[in-house]
Amino acid sequence: MSTLQVPEASLYHEKTGNGHLLLCISGADGSCEVWRGLAESLKDRFTVVMWDRRGFSRSPLTDAQDYEHRLETDADDAARLIEEYSPNEPATVIGNSSGAIIALKLLVRHPDRIRTLLPYEPPASRVLPDFNDIWTTHEDVYATYRRAGPFPALEKFAELTKTDQSMVKAFVDFQKPYLFSNLQYWFEREFMTYPQASIDIEKDLRPLQEKLVFVNGELSSKEPYQYRANVAMAERLGLELQHFPGEHMGHATHSKAFGEKLVEVLRAKSEFYAEF
Repeated sequence: MSTLQVPEASLYHEKTGNGHLLLCISGADGSCEVWRGLAESLKDRFTVVMWDRRGFSRSPLTDAQDYEHRLETDADDAARLIEEYSPNEPATVIGNSSGAIIALKLLVRHPDRIRTLLPYEPPASRVLPDFNDIWTTHEDVYATYRRAGPFPALEKFAELTKTDQSMVKAFVDFQKPYLFSNLQYWFEREFMTYPQASIDIEKDLRPLQEKLVFVNGELSSKEPYQYRANVAMAERLGLELQHFPGEHMGHATHSKAFGEKLVEVLRAKSEFYAEF
């Protein structure tokens, strides 16, 4: 358990294991608790680093933030952690949900820092042809938050993403100490911006596609935008979509099996991982 001082924030993070760096980027939960089970299952193969993103849980803001470029700042924070723990070797990175959008931005901004990137169900709505319809519903969830508070909005969000209540329960269980503040911060500073992030598949991702492994949950509904975004990007780039145990939060709910699948997929991708 350590902190890393970065511009305008202090990043609480946890490290376990030894070896090649695996960096885990949280989504809406914002904090590292959701990765602890996976870290435990992989600590004999990787140095696993996970952190509370700035503004969430134990990572306080220390000065004014540039919220117009918050996504880029999150990506730069990830690069700073890679520099801290793997200064001489690119890392393997997995990001879940909006953390997967951060991971994709990290790849574009700091490609030399990454050996393999696994975006896990990013809600990248702009890559889909029905973006306008998606966003109408998205705005309704935000309006519910403003009118009734975060918990009714979270239930409506589960309907939008077609995740069963286990996702909501896992979110709540892992977030107990900071639940209310984290939910508010996510709704206020991220919910209406990260899913709208511009992702230029041809310009930004195609030149780096050898680093990409798109991941969805094998139990996830195939209808919502966070599932279909990976389908669209993988098809456009001619890459195989991988399915990991569980659904949208399989890393938290099926940690051991998820870790085994991650190692299997990485070994098949590159000889670098053959001994992992």
